[in-house]
Amino acid sequence: MDLHTIETDFLVAGGGMAGLCAAIRAARQGLRVVLVQDRSVLGGNASSEVRMHIVGADHHGMRKGIRESGLIEELRLEDAVRNPAGQHPLWDVILYEKVVAEPNITLLLDTDVVGAEMEDSGPTGDAIPRPPRTNRMYEFAGKPGRIRAVRAVRQITQDEFLIRAAFFADCTGDGRLGYEAGADFRIGRESKAMHGESLALDVDDIHTMGSSFLFTSHRTEQPVPYTAPPWARKFTAEDLKAGRPIRSWEYGFWWIEWGGQHDIIKDHATSIRHELYRIVLGLWDYVKNSGRFPESANWALDWIGASPGKRESRRFLGPHILTQQDLQQPRNFEDEVAYGGWPIDLHPPLAMDDPASPPFESYDLKRPYAIPLRCYFSRNIENLFLAGRDISVTHVALGSTRVMATCAIGGEAVGFAAAYCMRNSITPAQLVASAHHVQELKQLMLREDATLLNTRFDLSLNKAHTAQITASSFQEPCRPENLCDGLTRDELDPDSGDLLRSHGWRSAPLAAGSPAWVRFDWRAPVEVRDIHLWFDSGFQRQLTLSADASTRATVIRGPQPETVRQYTIELDGRPVISEGDNYQRKRVHRLAAPMRCTSLRLVAAATNGVPEARLFEVRLH
Repeated sequence: MDLHTIETDFLVAGGGMAGLCAAIRAARQGLRVVLVQDRSVLGGNASSEVRMHIVGADHHGMRKGIRESGLIEELRLEDAVRNPAGQHPLWDVILYEKVVAEPNITLLLDTDVVGAEMEDSGPTGDAIPRPPRTNRMYEFAGKPGRIRAVRAVRQITQDEFLIRAAFFADCTGDGRLGYEAGADFRIGRESKAMHGESLALDVDDIHTMGSSFLFTSHRTEQPVPYTAPPWARKFTAEDLKAGRPIRSWEYGFWWIEWGGQHDIIKDHATSIRHELYRIVLGLWDYVKNSGRFPESANWALDWIGASPGKRESRRFLGPHILTQQDLQQPRNFEDEVAYGGWPIDLHPPLAMDDPASPPFESYDLKRPYAIPLRCYFSRNIENLFLAGRDISVTHVALGSTRVMATCAIGGEAVGFAAAYCMRNSITPAQLVASAHHVQELKQLMLREDATLLNTRFDLSLNKAHTAQITASSFQEPCRPENLCDGLTRDELDPDSGDLLRSHGWRSAPLAAGSPAWVRFDWRAPVEVRDIHLWFDSGFQRQLTLSADASTRATVIRGPQPETVRQYTIELDGRPVISEGDNYQRKRVHRLAAPMRCTSLRLVAAATNGVPEARLFEVRLH
């Protein structure tokens, strides 16, 4: 193999939604980033290889108004507009395009992290003495250390890479980089006594949630016979009666799950994959040939996943371990950097091998919960960040934090934190130990469209806050003064979606040739370089890519109608920005050079559907 040495600032291992968002955000913050992904496509479980829809705190749109913002919203909106038919291969291309468009990212696809070099040159990976695996929960406690470099291999081109960096992030899901570096981790389910969790087991064990295969099918003009291979499983109605309904089969089924009672890492590519094939092929035989679904006669399978979608494996340990109590009685963490809200959704290890038991136990949460930065870095490897399903949580808490929109915003937070640590020459532990650093980081995140449950943007950082704000018209209570209150979404009733408190401006209905406008006036000139705008993108709905017909029915595949499409910005009456086809929630317009002005006017000429112009926030820097 040819050896290539790369010097960089930030190495991200894993190109799922967490790793992708970590890499893009760090790159946009100025870091040189190497993103290593072991597959040919980005997106992990959301990619065309697995095709799981991205869900998060809004629980398929059932909890109104708390859809995730930031990079995941940017990606979802891009996909909705440019992929109106909802095809997963095109989603792959959009994710790829977003990464390669960043000049600070070096992307290594089809590349596996295979080792780590530590500052003390001590043993790594399998050479580290570790306790044997038993039927009890596995916990490894390593020694303190610092990663100097990562070794990665791309077999298809016979290339090996030695990648030196200041900071590293394990976003691999299985925790391959953290394992090689000797980071503390657990596999399995904790007992009640360990953290006082009522949903935990009486006695801890080594089991995890299982992995899944999904499939898609389509209707044809003629009957399509199907003969299952002899090694496929056989199913009856009795096997599926405990919470495994078959209502349609264009996309199925999340409850096709197996492997939690096995070694979820070591058996992934062998027995788990094989058994999932047996289950999928047997279920399709049941749909086509049991006689219970005669309307399936003209349907044909067109895709079966070949890479099992995992829910759980290693969970690394950080300075804080998120627990059931942190989710059910949410805490105001000073170092909050992300949030969740998906129910505590626990799947039994036996899954399809226990047809008499339901495939999941779900515990709804009354409100979203914050996740601290201390869950996103290793407690013993000082320059190792974590993002995705391998963060510092218990098995019970993972039931909620594992969903991909939550993973994505956690990954983005890691990208912010890595850039902040690099600029200030500090470690993640030093960052969270300083109230000043934590506040600076959170304000930086809020400026770039992160949502933090308990932290408001510092209004003194926004030059628009000192202006007198007027508008051509407005609808109560959506007044122009709301545009500088530091919040970038309305507060909605989580059940009905009714407006509880406005944090934006809405004009009267637009008339042909009579656009709406909002104006900022200052008594003395201010200098403007960056203009940040937040538009409405319909947070009362879910927005996701899915092959499931019932989910697709709730999603607008195209520009979101609430978003202003056409607008101009004037400084002292002079047009400086003109946008004719906007569909994004967050827009940043950087002027070629700073300009001094005493007025700024935004003129909205058209939306993507609703009759009135809507705007949440204007910030000037």
